[in-house]
Amino acid sequence: MDALWVHRVFLLACCCGSGLGSPNKCDEVRKVFQLKQIGPSQLLPLSPTPGSDLQVCASKNSTCCTKKMEEKYQVAARRDIQNRIQTSSFSLKFLISRNVAAFQDAFEALLWQAENYTNTLFQDLYHSMADQATGPVRELFTDISLFLLGSELSVDGLVQRFFDALFPLVYSHFISPSHSDTSSGYTECVRSISREVRPFGGVPGHLADQIGRSGVSGKLLLQALHLGIEIINTTDHLQLSRECRRALLKMHYCPHCQGLTQSSPCMGYCLNVMRGCLASLAEIDIHWREFVRSLEGLSARMHGPQDLEQVLLGIHRLLHDAVRHAQKNGPRLSAQVYKLCGPPSRKPAQSVRIQHSSSSSSSSSESIPLKASVRVSGASLSNRRKDFLNSLRLYLTYYGGLADQLCMTDRASSDAVSCWNGTEIVKSYTLRVVGNGIRAQVANPEVKVKGADPVINQIIDKLKHINQLLQGKSIPKLGSLDQIETGSGDAEGHYSGDCDDEDGCAGSGAGDVKRKVTRVLFSVWSNSFRFVFC
Repeated sequence: MDALWVHRVFLLACCCGSGLGSPNKCDEVRKVFQLKQIGPSQLLPLSPTPGSDLQVCASKNSTCCTKKMEEKYQVAARRDIQNRIQTSSFSLKFLISRNVAAFQDAFEALLWQAENYTNTLFQDLYHSMADQATGPVRELFTDISLFLLGSELSVDGLVQRFFDALFPLVYSHFISPSHSDTSSGYTECVRSISREVRPFGGVPGHLADQIGRSGVSGKLLLQALHLGIEIINTTDHLQLSRECRRALLKMHYCPHCQGLTQSSPCMGYCLNVMRGCLASLAEIDIHWREFVRSLEGLSARMHGPQDLEQVLLGIHRLLHDAVRHAQKNGPRLSAQVYKLCGPPSRKPAQSVRIQHSSSSSSSSSESIPLKASVRVSGASLSNRRKDFLNSLRLYLTYYGGLADQLCMTDRASSDAVSCWNGTEIVKSYTLRVVGNGIRAQVANPEVKVKGADPVINQIIDKLKHINQLLQGKSIPKLGSLDQIETGSGDAEGHYSGDCDDEDGCAGSGAGDVKRKVTRVLFSVWSNSFRFVFC
């Protein structure tokens, strides 16, 4: 009796092992299909079928896939690789976006601090005209801010416009202060001859030169980072070719059709598929490397006259030199103004505070007392750039190594472990493994690559252009990138802006439209980020 019972149990076990094996295989496929939300479970067959209508996952054996399932798998394969590309670029994109915000904040803090220094200078040393100078000072720093954000403003023009407005104040308060007020017409005449009589010597040109040099470097840095974000956004949404989509389907989901839901692709097989799909992105590699190195070169040159922080925080000292120069040349300026504008029509003075050039210049020539002496910009721009570039250098080979990185995260198996080769489970992948880039794909046994992606070619062209600008090999033209203007430097590198004073482009007449910009929006868009600076 016991022997008969044991025999029946053995037969039952054999029946369970053979008769229910196939349905269990498709049950596992169904679980993964639902878990990954690839499609409705009704698309799956209850048991393996011949699968003769499959386009990519066709097999001699029975399959757990249908044509509708195959279509859903292809959509999932495309979605998976795009998600993995975006995941791999996340930290790089965040690094650049965060530093665009940090540099923008630093620029705004520096501009505020420089304006505060300037107003404090006038309050401490030239108090009688300090209130009247507030408006021109505010307009000067607003214009500098717009220039840094990519405006087409001429640096020579915005600087000269400020000194045109400053001259009537300096003249009436410190050069010819015998009357407390003059008519608006006479004030306008004094303003209009400022460029002819040059009351401030070479200070306006020197200031324009410094703002131009440092400003172009600063705005070029920002625009390069914007382009970096644009490149990442573009490559994050790479359009995959039909051959690539089929290869991804074959690598990731065709094993499921055979019930192999836990299989991993062979490393060599994965590299061929990924290098074929990302061949266009690999073409970016050499230009991306140059981009990082060019940013380092630009940062290394941003010192002295090209150090935006140093230039902005030194503006008040140059203005102090300008006023002293006008005071020292008071007799000459009085004679020229009288000759060109005639005698002033003024009201009798009631109470005039007179600062003679001899006393003011002697008392303030050594140092400028400032109330706002505490720096508010935090870490220096130089240190910010250094920290950023140290971090960016870690992504120097990002595009060249992206395919390999994706295979690592894809759990591709080495030759020592059984793996999927596109057809079956094997112990090693025996086909040739190709390199990165378009040319190498000619011998790719898994993906046919017809040519470079035109969208990626456009990105490469932009990279080439910005690299030339960063290296100082090309002068930006209006309409390129952020419409950066550098002007036409002379043999000594003197910054001259878009035109000379004689061209009239600086526009200092009464018909000028006064800028009333109180807020500047500066937005950086990326797939996962949006910054708005006010």
